[in-house]
Amino acid sequence: MIFLRGLKLTDEMNGKRAIMYILFTDLDGTLLNNQSRVSDFTKKVLDQFTGKGNRVVLSSGRALDSIKEVVQENGLHYPGMYISAFNGSLLYDCEQDKMIMEHRLSFEAVRYLQQKAEEAGIHIQSYKQSTIVVKEKDDALNFYCIKNKLPIIYTEDFVSVMDEEPCKMLAIDMKDHDRLVRFVRETQEWRKQNHIQALFSNQNYLELFDDRSGKGNAVRFLCEYLGETIENAYAFGDAPNDISMLEAAGHGVAMRNADMEVKLAADHITEYDNDQDGLARFCLTHL
Repeated sequence: MIFLRGLKLTDEMNGKRAIMYILFTDLDGTLLNNQSRVSDFTKKVLDQFTGKGNRVVLSSGRALDSIKEVVQENGLHYPGMYISAFNGSLLYDCEQDKMIMEHRLSFEAVRYLQQKAEEAGIHIQSYKQSTIVVKEKDDALNFYCIKNKLPIIYTEDFVSVMDEEPCKMLAIDMKDHDRLVRFVRETQEWRKQNHIQALFSNQNYLELFDDRSGKGNAVRFLCEYLGETIENAYAFGDAPNDISMLEAAGHGVAMRNADMEVKLAADHITEYDNDQDGLARFCLTHL
């Protein structure tokens, strides 16, 4: 039998409250292997981890329905599980099937960012709930849809098809990372005035969202909401948009395959990468 928590038997016998952990994990490059699946070994570890009363929170830049698809495909139906979608812009209670927190971009911000991205020759898209809103089909959209099988609305004006403000926008450039860097720099002053973050989730994807959001803010909000001790929170990630989550949690864990800046922000680095069950093997030796 695999034991996942550092709890001494004598503590249980003496009636002390067991330490309960809350595990925040990114999906792509972290929980998911290179085939975008949760391996059988990692699934077994998560089953036992949650069976001891611990919680799992899936934290991703993906849309809510895309994360739900990961849950369904991999059988990740755990008690007390939450989803942090759109880079912490939305927190969803899986058991109660309800949102507990949302932060959204203004329509004015959507219009501005769409215009500036198009002027720079950068693909940009937004979301109507979990439907992609985009101007036209291109290579960037095709690449994105390999992992994110969401419905699509094509429109010249994103706001014209939206009935509520979106959680985020995503700029994609498959050929020129420096063009995204310039976009970040050129919109910096405007974003600062309008409280909008710009973070890379990989070299090709630039996430744009309200600065009250972010994976780190979602960690703090959820721990307070649940009455969980943030010192007992573990956060796992591999990309720059995971850094705030690693810094907010009591224990920030970078994957072996993580970007160097993520490793520098972490308290721990896994011995194995995401294709070698790095997260699960870390849990076995540390929790």
